[in-house]
Amino acid sequence: MEDSVLFTYAVCACSLIGFQFLFSVISHKISSKISTTYPQLSMAKQCDWDSRLVSNIHALIVGSFCLYILAYDDAVNTDPIWGDPFRVQINVAITCGYIVCDLILLARFWKVMRDPYIVCHHLAVLYAYGFVLNRGCLPYFANFRLISEFSTPFVNQRWYFDTIGVPRSSWPVLLNGFGLAVTFFVVRIAVIPSYYSQVFATFGTEGFIRLGIGPQVAWIVSCVILDILNVFWMYKIGRGFYRVLKVKPDGKPKRNHAD
Repeated sequence: MEDSVLFTYAVCACSLIGFQFLFSVISHKISSKISTTYPQLSMAKQCDWDSRLVSNIHALIVGSFCLYILAYDDAVNTDPIWGDPFRVQINVAITCGYIVCDLILLARFWKVMRDPYIVCHHLAVLYAYGFVLNRGCLPYFANFRLISEFSTPFVNQRWYFDTIGVPRSSWPVLLNGFGLAVTFFVVRIAVIPSYYSQVFATFGTEGFIRLGIGPQVAWIVSCVILDILNVFWMYKIGRGFYRVLKVKPDGKPKRNHAD
């Protein structure tokens, strides 16, 4: 195994350990000090709280690095399939470490954190990113997908508001919901045409043929699965935000059996 591949797997392992430490130790200490609600939560709710704090930190780290690479890594932008993948591999390794950590947490606390859609998402990402870590291929496209992480803090903040009892019809919740809908649409939905136009532009090129059938299938299939999930989540976000806007006269959102 090449030294560069060993290095990226070392980064992945450090990422896993670091995020696990944040979940097990740091989040509990910080949350107990800044929130009066956190100590009163059940163990299951505290686990969910801690996992979302870790998720936010991962999103900010990886999303910021992603924008830096898109803006300044000329090698990757010039050759999206085989450009120098070093920076992208580091970013992907950080994400893979986080995903493995999250899958472990889901397995440990499945009864309270059950989410089969997230498991499908994580497995599809790991399968596709394995080719980036092992072969250094598709750096531009792998990095481009990570821009979607900028919507994650809004998703988590919505859960925090619900947990600490902030009314869904209050301005902080409505503003966060609006920010979630806009950000999610911009970084996950609006970029779909641009992303796939660049994908199609590589078809038949020497770099694409050099990939081989395995990476080609992993790349296209995983992207399609992720974007189907993104469209599904966008629908749920839009529907949820619309329901919150339709409040009763007493200021409480209308609910139905699906809430």
